[in-house]
Amino acid sequence: MSWFDSHCHLKTFWEKGELSAVIQRAQNASVLDMVTVGTSPKDWNIYSHLATEYQEMVYYSIGLHPGYVDEYWEQNTKGLRSFWDKPLPPVAFGEIGLDYFRLPSEEGKRNRMIDNQKAAFTKQLEWAKELDCPVIVHSRSAFDDCVNLIDASGLAWRNVVFHCFSEGAVQLNALLARGGVASFTGIVTFKNNDLLRQTLRLHPFEKLMLETDSPYLAPVPKRGKQNEPSYLSHIGEYLAENLQINSCELAAKTFRATRKFYRLPI
Repeated sequence: MSWFDSHCHLKTFWEKGELSAVIQRAQNASVLDMVTVGTSPKDWNIYSHLATEYQEMVYYSIGLHPGYVDEYWEQNTKGLRSFWDKPLPPVAFGEIGLDYFRLPSEEGKRNRMIDNQKAAFTKQLEWAKELDCPVIVHSRSAFDDCVNLIDASGLAWRNVVFHCFSEGAVQLNALLARGGVASFTGIVTFKNNDLLRQTLRLHPFEKLMLETDSPYLAPVPKRGKQNEPSYLSHIGEYLAENLQINSCELAAKTFRATRKFYRLPI
């Protein structure tokens, strides 16, 4: 049985000198592949290095997360495209998108922040389209705007995953109808998330991806602790029981779906 963590952030473990142990625990838990996801220039080179050091297990993506977008976003994204010229390029563009969850209360500042996020997202979608590569979307309180900008970009929806999906059935169906997919985190294990579990059941298993989003959002029974890729096995086992599917079958389906999405050999 093999699991694939479709979305994690390894920088915290690397900075603490804990990464080797984290990788070993992942292997012990049958989490054999993972994508470490870039968010700003502070982690892009780190992740490129880690993908080389842990080749065939750790893959990486790069992008400017909306939380790091400001008036200098154009300057901060100048070196992005050059990563695709490396011997070991990223497997995806991301995570990129829109985040309206904590906007300034002052209208002028709020509008400028939204405008900057939209401009940065649009430009990165343009690059992703030119590169014809997968895109990892961060969407928080901004689903409709994200969908509209992707539609307008002309990017092929088969290349799009909305990570840490926490929307409802209407939004999931909007993604699936366009050819996009969703990835689900440990929040599906939380006690009061019946609605999200019902939504997940609507997603074709053949395209379903699972993620830890570590070091955030540790699943039950590790909730409240620092999350890590090995905990993907808890998410998978929980979902297998909840969905009444064999855990080995769920692991195989999600492993294959994730490798296919990121265009890795199956």
